Amino acid sequence: MSAKYPHVYEPFEIRGVLFKNRLQQAPPGCFFAGDERGFVTQRFVDTFRQYARGGVAICEVGNCSIDITESSDEPGQLRLDHPDCVQPLKLFSEMCEVYGAHGCLELTHNGKDTAPENIGRPAFSCSSFITAAERNRARMLGRDPIPTEEMTVEHIRETVEKYARAAEYCKQASMVMCNIHGAHGNLIAQFASPYFNKRTDEYGGSPENRARFACEILDAVRARVGEKFVIEYRISADEIHPDQMHLEDTIEFIKYIKDKIDILHVSAGIHDLWGERQYMRYLLSNYTMDRMLNVGFAAAIKKAYPDLFVSVVGAIKDPAMAEEIIASGKADMVAMNRALHADYDMPKKYAEGREWEHMPCLRCQCFRMASPHTAKLCSVNPMWGRFADYPEGRLPPAPVKKKVAVVGGGPAGVEAVKWLLQRGHEVTLYEKSGRIGGHVNDACGAPFKNDLRDYLAYMQDFAAHCGARVLLNTEATPELLEKERYDAVIVAVGADPLFPQVPGWDRPNVFWAPDAENGRAPCGRRVVIIGGASVGTEASITLAMEGKSCTVVEMAEQVDLLKNGSAGDLERMSEQYGVERLLGWKLEEIREASVLIRHTATGETREIPADTVLMAVGMRPRRREALRFSHVCPETAVSVIGDASRSGDIRDAVFHAFEAVRFL
Repeated sequence: MSAKYPHVYEPFEIRGVLFKNRLQQAPPGCFFAGDERGFVTQRFVDTFRQYARGGVAICEVGNCSIDITESSDEPGQLRLDHPDCVQPLKLFSEMCEVYGAHGCLELTHNGKDTAPENIGRPAFSCSSFITAAERNRARMLGRDPIPTEEMTVEHIRETVEKYARAAEYCKQASMVMCNIHGAHGNLIAQFASPYFNKRTDEYGGSPENRARFACEILDAVRARVGEKFVIEYRISADEIHPDQMHLEDTIEFIKYIKDKIDILHVSAGIHDLWGERQYMRYLLSNYTMDRMLNVGFAAAIKKAYPDLFVSVVGAIKDPAMAEEIIASGKADMVAMNRALHADYDMPKKYAEGREWEHMPCLRCQCFRMASPHTAKLCSVNPMWGRFADYPEGRLPPAPVKKKVAVVGGGPAGVEAVKWLLQRGHEVTLYEKSGRIGGHVNDACGAPFKNDLRDYLAYMQDFAAHCGARVLLNTEATPELLEKERYDAVIVAVGADPLFPQVPGWDRPNVFWAPDAENGRAPCGRRVVIIGGASVGTEASITLAMEGKSCTVVEMAEQVDLLKNGSAGDLERMSEQYGVERLLGWKLEEIREASVLIRHTATGETREIPADTVLMAVGMRPRRREALRFSHVCPETAVSVIGDASRSGDIRDAVFHAFEAVRFL
């Protein structure tokens, strides 16, 4: 069956090390990786077990500090600056070996990106400067900005040895490879960049001098680990910032390191969490951005250096995409991170012909959610963070098989079906319309929402193949369910759009925004959208892209568009397509050819021309409809979930469904 993706599942060998396929877990930061000392814990091992067991050839861990006293920018990160790290690391490497994968650590010194508060002194870098991030941090903390401290030549040489020592610790821990992190504006990249590097000695000036630090690190690492050890090097092919490293500069830089590395891991962007975040978005692209966004960079590098083994990362969502990339010669290997958060077992599913079961990544909010304070990292994978409870990544069989009805085929309903089937129950799904998906069918109208369309396709494919009895065009009624004598009923009947009851709300030119966005409602040339959160904003952009004049009216003075990870992009797209956004204004009246709005602070009124008015102010749970089913089986076995309980997003629906059925 895996012949469908022959290039992806083709083993290869480097320096005598066998890799079972061309799929690599890209290195995630790990906020809980270390114990209080920064060493591997059992929780860490169990977390990465999911990925290793799922079928990747390389299981990689990001942001492992070569010196925690100088490079510390997230809680719980691993440290590789003490020999005591070796024995705990063996737990990780040996776990990976059990599943035929290779454990790998990303060796990092982040230089400028360490906050002075974290290390009790200024951050180190190639030169002395003040970053945009530090200016913002200083303003937030009420102190003066602190410039980085330029590293002396002696300090540089000590740092080179720290990288080599860290790599040696990896080898001592039974690993056969490591990743030298030279991407995303970390210390090595700072030396390589003329934007940061203003030195006049042998480490600054010419491209060759700016590459010297990287070359010395790679030479020192090779000297420590020997010839039977794979060195991967991570690079930003383009840092995107107009004044920083671009593809042509990177291709020049690669000339100096290509004979010292075995795998070049191609990424893009620059880490700048507190500063100019529009360049960091290329590290973690959101749903408004292109897929496979770094493949063009990888292809250009591969063309310049055809003998170089290239791995590429960046919104590559499944082995089908990977197959096209590798088969066309644009790269030799593909790395994924968030796609594996969403579905650890994706490599196995595609190899076994179970693509229909693959849960796609939404590219939504996992980076924002990744913290020590939540287990809800992934919107579509509620198993994440529950490794101690479910070490096999599945719900255990229920002690008693039950007959269960699920009412509603939206995200909550479909997820309930999935977990009920894992428990071994007999499941019937009732959907009164002719299609699976609920309001996801309404939400994916924007041309840039390909990831959500993937999720819709997943729900439909899953319902068609999962083995549950799926009844479309069938409205569940209490009488019908009572007749079937179900042991339990899960009610996921969704919600209806809200229409503020202002004068004129029922005029014939007033519609729900997604209906107009999807072409189900007529839409004139002058459109006013009431509601400036993601639904209204996306609709306004979609309609503006079609040439309509759009104004968004939002009662709140600030709107948190960051929840879906795309705030900056939605705002930029609004500006690009001429969408007017009026925050702090309340709808007062809808007139025949206009709307009347009032400023919430000043009381000022404005009349805005409009031939179409669209509502995007939220949803009202269909609670009355849901509660009709309260007595169709033992009352304690009836659960109301998803939007029918409390209006939310896909993440809310998924987690609500999981919690409702995991003990059923």
